[in-house]
Amino acid sequence: MEQVPTDRLENFPVTFFAVVMGMLGLTLATHAAETAFGTGGVISMIVLAVSVAIMAAVAMLYTAKVFRHRPAVVEEWSHPVKVAFFPTISISTLLLAVAILPYSIGAAHVLWIVGTIAQGILTLSVIANWIGHRTFQQMHLGPAWFIPAVGNVIVPVAGAMLGYQEISWLFFSAGLMFWIILLTLVMNRLIFHDPLPARLLPTLVILIAPPAVAFIAYFRMTGEIDAFSRILLNSGYVFAAVVATQARKFSGLPFALSWWALSFPVAALTIASFLYAGQASSPAHEFVAGFLLAALVAIVAMLLVRTARAIASRRICLPE
Repeated sequence: MEQVPTDRLENFPVTFFAVVMGMLGLTLATHAAETAFGTGGVISMIVLAVSVAIMAAVAMLYTAKVFRHRPAVVEEWSHPVKVAFFPTISISTLLLAVAILPYSIGAAHVLWIVGTIAQGILTLSVIANWIGHRTFQQMHLGPAWFIPAVGNVIVPVAGAMLGYQEISWLFFSAGLMFWIILLTLVMNRLIFHDPLPARLLPTLVILIAPPAVAFIAYFRMTGEIDAFSRILLNSGYVFAAVVATQARKFSGLPFALSWWALSFPVAALTIASFLYAGQASSPAHEFVAGFLLAALVAIVAMLLVRTARAIASRRICLPE
């Protein structure tokens, strides 16, 4: 990834961590496919290396922004929409822990602890921001508000395998509870109020992520495919179908970092489908997982090209 010009560091957005989430999602989806088809782990290791490089670049740039342009960071934190993207930092750390777990339990353990603590702090801080001393309007509410909830249900994915059952259930419960609450609010906003701004329309895909990730987390904690887990997985498919009905609205929209919202939810549903296919010996779900993986690869490839072009033409990290 090319370095953002120094004079634009002040405008380097926290939403860039959505790029990291998308790449790590692709890493985990590729690994799930390799496990399902028994093809080894070369491709997923390559994608992981690229993802780590991108994550390091984004983390260094945003850290530099924190020290050099702190008022701009405070402004993002005060923004009614951007504040929901701050947990993408802890989510990226948790996803990296999951991705590294097959190769180094020690490194994954450290990353999981750091990510879990950060996720807890950021979740409580964002919620405190929501219910604090500010008045939010319906136009501020959108699918991006699911991001803190998604982060909580990611905690058990590695946490359960590392032996942290009670902490995993704590975060899972919090994530599930806030997903249900926010789902009601977001659907009310989408149905009864003004449509999402064009720039945020791709965030509709985030609707898919909470139930898909919750299915993976629930299985990691229980080791079972039961009625509740089937409800979670099929809820992901239902939301995917709902989003598909709106897909034509995406055509012609100008590129923005919000387009990276397309990637991680599709990756989560891909991984969930491979997991269910393996546990239930379901060829139908394996076919769906393969189809979703192909779509995910095409989506990420498109997003990488569009992002690179935007950086090269200096049409990114502009004042809003």
